[in-house]
Amino acid sequence: MSRKFKENIKRIDLLFKGVHTDSSRSRETLTYYKDYLEGNLKFPVDVTGIEDFDWEEFYLLGPGDKREYEYLKKTKPSYKDIFSLKKIGSSYDDLLGLLAHVNRISDNKKFQIPLMDLKAVDKKTREYDLLDDYSIWFINYQ
Repeated sequence: MSRKFKENIKRIDLLFKGVHTDSSRSRETLTYYKDYLEGNLKFPVDVTGIEDFDWEEFYLLGPGDKREYEYLKKTKPSYKDIFSLKKIGSSYDDLLGLLAHVNRISDNKKFQIPLMDLKAVDKKTREYDLLDDYSIWFINYQ
């Protein structure tokens, strides 16, 4: 386990310490995490994808046509795009967690993207750590 990952786990455990007996994912802990993020993120936050989004895998890892991929990126979000995270949605998806409301900076198109798929552009900010911790928590604390 890397030192950075251990730091993430320590921050996540501290977040839930004394508030919840269990830090695993549930409606209650997801709501708590959302409130925590909304109180600590400085909106708007410039974000980008951690890795390719689900729709892109067919084109980047599979047999998808590269020209079709370039065409679809005009109307769909790409993990290489830079977005402005405006807010976190009021509802969540059981499989995808909290949904981020973002605008693509290049054309101002609006999207909802799972928050776990996003990271702050600037790695030296508190926002980067907050979003990184959330992604690690959502993926690992089931």
